[in-house]
Amino acid sequence: MSVPTQQATRPTDPDGPTGQLAGWLAGTGLERIPATVRERAAHLVLDGLGCALIGAQLPWSRTAVEAVLPMEGGGSTPLIGWGRSTSAPAAAVLNGTFIQGFELDDYFPAAPLHSTSLLLPALLSTVSQLGAAGGTVSGAEFLRAVVLGIETGTRVGLALGGPEMLVRGWHSGSVFGTHAAAAASGALRGLGPAEFEDALGLAGTQSAGLMGAQYEAMSKRMHHGLAARNGFYAAGLAQGGYTGIKRVFERPYGGFLSTFGEGHHPDASQITQQLGEQWNTAAVTVKIHAAMGGLHPAVDAVLALTEGRGLRAEDVERIRIEVPTAIHHHGWWAPERPLTPIGAQMNIGYTTAVALLDGRVGPEQFTPARLDADDVWQLIGRTEVAEVDEQQDPAWAQPGYNTRVTLSLRGGEVLTRALNQPHGGPDDPLTDQEIRAKYRTLTAQVVDPARAARIEQLVLGLEGLSDLTELVDLLAAPARRALD
Repeated sequence: MSVPTQQATRPTDPDGPTGQLAGWLAGTGLERIPATVRERAAHLVLDGLGCALIGAQLPWSRTAVEAVLPMEGGGSTPLIGWGRSTSAPAAAVLNGTFIQGFELDDYFPAAPLHSTSLLLPALLSTVSQLGAAGGTVSGAEFLRAVVLGIETGTRVGLALGGPEMLVRGWHSGSVFGTHAAAAASGALRGLGPAEFEDALGLAGTQSAGLMGAQYEAMSKRMHHGLAARNGFYAAGLAQGGYTGIKRVFERPYGGFLSTFGEGHHPDASQITQQLGEQWNTAAVTVKIHAAMGGLHPAVDAVLALTEGRGLRAEDVERIRIEVPTAIHHHGWWAPERPLTPIGAQMNIGYTTAVALLDGRVGPEQFTPARLDADDVWQLIGRTEVAEVDEQQDPAWAQPGYNTRVTLSLRGGEVLTRALNQPHGGPDDPLTDQEIRAKYRTLTAQVVDPARAARIEQLVLGLEGLSDLTELVDLLAAPARRALD
């Protein structure tokens, strides 16, 4: 018995935002993506895989694997850093959980989402499924899918007013990340415009994520993995002829923007504005601190103010941090002992305290001993966080992160610094060389140097790879534990 397939070859409204995006996704080949954007995308892939390798064997990642695999059973899709495989949907969930495992993965500030934790899991699961059916995926096809996924996720997030979602308590990236994953997986599957419309509609109806997970829940690590799985499903269902919501972005009742955007002012035009001309891939931020992205300007300010001073907790009388509404809602509450690693990584009081005392915010700042250290909690008790709307510096052209840190030291000295962007942000991006250095630092803890170097070589040469078998095999091999 044959399975009915969709007869339409064009979206229901090719001139609407959903139709325009669907048509662009189907019609944009790698040659239409500027070389500089492709090169940056390859470095973003490298960064995401470095985060996956260090995240694969974290304690909460191991808990996730041991919980998910008994429910999902076997399969041929590998788990990064485990030497084990499972079903393609389960692998998407877990590989996304690994990339998000230590708050080191990329993010897009204007519409907060973590692109590689959405795209790489969905793509690796798609590669596995296509391979099981006898197909192959080239590195060039993979790289094209990454860029199309980034452009889709960031634009849908801009249309929804991404930071406003955080203020309202949604985990923004897992809400509009389903579209990013669906677009990327659909690109590998060779979907046509009408199929892409269905995939986008199927993605939108699976969007979810509550930001209350940030306080103590392991589930915060899994949100983007779940979105990756949902996007993988959306593209696969669309390819199989299973229809989704038509014109999902512009529907006035039950549509994506009208429903998730209730209470503020979504703008569907953001989805297609300068589509194919302005590339958001180039504006994706790569992190250097193991903390929520909105906290990075405060961490950078503290590090700049205290460099070379060797301050102790008793040297600081008070810390005052001023941040805009979205960061205040997302990154500040009065923490209490015991604080979990996820809560610490999301809390501006904890992250600035360890930055001041330790001179960095990395994995070792979130061990059980450091999370419960008296000197850290002394500083947290002297920290005040204020919500501000006015610009900290009138010279700033964009609202940005609008952060000011003031340290009042015992003896009367007052140190203050305002930052609108962190290092790594759109105004001060990490160079490709810095991204490679970060990858090498992360992987040095968990895989052998030769393996890490070969992964780097293959990823940065994606456009020349005829298939991804060697890269997938290198990723699948077991990794060492970063933390016990």
